[in-house]
Amino acid sequence: MIIWGGDLGQNGGVSGGRYDPASDTWSPTSTVNAPWPRRSHVVAWTGSEMIVWGGWDTVDYGVHDDGARYDPVADTWTPISVTGAPSRRIAASGVWTGSRLIVWGGTVSYGDDLRTGGRYDPATDTWTPTTLAGAPEGRSRLTAVWTGDRMIVWGGAAATLLSSGGEYFP
Repeated sequence: MIIWGGDLGQNGGVSGGRYDPASDTWSPTSTVNAPWPRRSHVVAWTGSEMIVWGGWDTVDYGVHDDGARYDPVADTWTPISVTGAPSRRIAASGVWTGSRLIVWGGTVSYGDDLRTGGRYDPATDTWTPTTLAGAPEGRSRLTAVWTGDRMIVWGGAAATLLSSGGEYFP
């Protein structure tokens, strides 16, 4: 199990840990090339790496449009491209498709809800925008799942709590 990020307040700090249930031990994650401290970020497990993207800066309170990939075997971080990445956001949702991370929704500051997103391909380190055609209204703090051929988003909050959603076919 890998954990990373969270809120350390104004003291900041980048930290994370790897838990090995077989030995019941924790070890720290490297901080070399790790993303800036944040919370409310998107995290996805690819099967071999953890991808961290977006989120809110716990040190100087900025909203991010960047991230990195973490390899727990090598204990290394690799920054990911920001070219073509979705706009900065917090409280977005993300799913792993088996080959790409899809990020959708979120907010810049609660109340400025987004109905945009992007697809990140770690094999080429590139982003492609998601379409706006048929996208549900913007929202943050939503739930998303991958079904095998589509991302389904549901709920979340905009001006009120939402009981609606949509499907995205990449």
